Amino acid sequence: MKLASNHDVKDLSLSSKGMDRIEWAGHNMPVVRKIRGRFAKEKPLKNLRIAACLHVTTETANLMLTLRDGGARVALCASNPLSTQDDVAAALVKEYGVATFSIKGEDNDTYYKHLASTLDAKPQFTMDDGADLVSMLHSKRRNLLPKVQGGTEETTTGVIRLRSLAQEGQKQQALKATGTEGQKVRSIAAAKGLAYPIVAVNDAKTKHFFDNRYGTGQSTIDGIIRATNILLAGLKVVVAGYGWCGRGFAMRAKGHGANVIVTEVDPVCAIEATMDGFLVMPMAEAAEQGDVFVTLTGNKHVIRKEHFRRMKDGAIVANSGHFNIELDLEALAGIAKERRPIREFMEEFKLPNGRRIYVLAEGRLINLSAAEGHPAQVMDMSFANQALSMEYLAQHAAELEPDVYPVPEEIDREVAKLKLDSMGLNIDTLTKEQVKYLSSWEEGT
Repeated sequence: MKLASNHDVKDLSLSSKGMDRIEWAGHNMPVVRKIRGRFAKEKPLKNLRIAACLHVTTETANLMLTLRDGGARVALCASNPLSTQDDVAAALVKEYGVATFSIKGEDNDTYYKHLASTLDAKPQFTMDDGADLVSMLHSKRRNLLPKVQGGTEETTTGVIRLRSLAQEGQKQQALKATGTEGQKVRSIAAAKGLAYPIVAVNDAKTKHFFDNRYGTGQSTIDGIIRATNILLAGLKVVVAGYGWCGRGFAMRAKGHGANVIVTEVDPVCAIEATMDGFLVMPMAEAAEQGDVFVTLTGNKHVIRKEHFRRMKDGAIVANSGHFNIELDLEALAGIAKERRPIREFMEEFKLPNGRRIYVLAEGRLINLSAAEGHPAQVMDMSFANQALSMEYLAQHAAELEPDVYPVPEEIDREVAKLKLDSMGLNIDTLTKEQVKYLSSWEEGT
């Protein structure tokens, strides 16, 4: 494979190690592997230009190779400055010819430069994790929008941002009819909202039921332990947010022997956490009790100055939601009299009262910064949805208006079936009698 001409990675000499790790992840991604085999034969993405902004990991590499084998020309950048695996980035460039712009630990300027470099490929489709790529397209690179036909979004926070953008556009007429057959053409110049259709991969059942719950649950524990080497058993672990990610982490923390406290703003989620056996209270109360705090909300400043002031000496704080804004680290720095790095992914903030607070991975995703992210077995389903949704968009984007769409149910079910097949599992099917009963109203008890 020819070296990708356009790239910016740390060290191409790391490529051999990256290849081995990509191969191992691929071994544990049988659904993506099966899709890749079909794509290689059918070329459903032939000559399509795809710009992807995802965590640059071994699992993502297997998705990129699936798109490439499907005929696409792919450019990839990182969706998080600390999640990149440099050996994987090197292998993608040197061994597989995928244009990659990603360096672990890159600063903000480099991060946005890499986003821009990815968009320099003049994509027809986007694949995003957090909507940063889409945001840049709709702000600084609007000149490229007329050529963009569709995209996918990987995570909860990104879907929220994109729906907000779509709602903006719904307040005005972003489409106009032209031509004798009433062909719809996007009026990009007038549009303030979402300019093209995007499939919310995150909302697929085979994504968030498994990736968010089992993937985040295990990988967050992994990241915390690698960063701190603490024993969770007996500690009070505060989980901010009881969505699918929060559920998964709370379950795993409990399994490690931790006493779990949940903070929530949604009364339904709070009731569920209570009935799952967890204590529920406001963060203001939890701050005084917790030993380890983990945010999994996707929202801003979940742990703030007033909470930091109440924490006990030695409290450990981490984020596994999305952006580093879940922790108000600027406020913490403002009240700290001293700060210093104490381990590779741990920084100590010393308050005037002598109490010490330890922040992990600069408040960025602890599971990707200090560990390797979700296991390949669970990303297998997430990225199968990505690949099949991209194929769907290649076939149907022209028929869709600018909006956020669910993954088609047939794709969701196909991914589940392929996963069951790969695990050697069979399930029952409805009898004709059962189908008739479920589709009729005449037969009662």
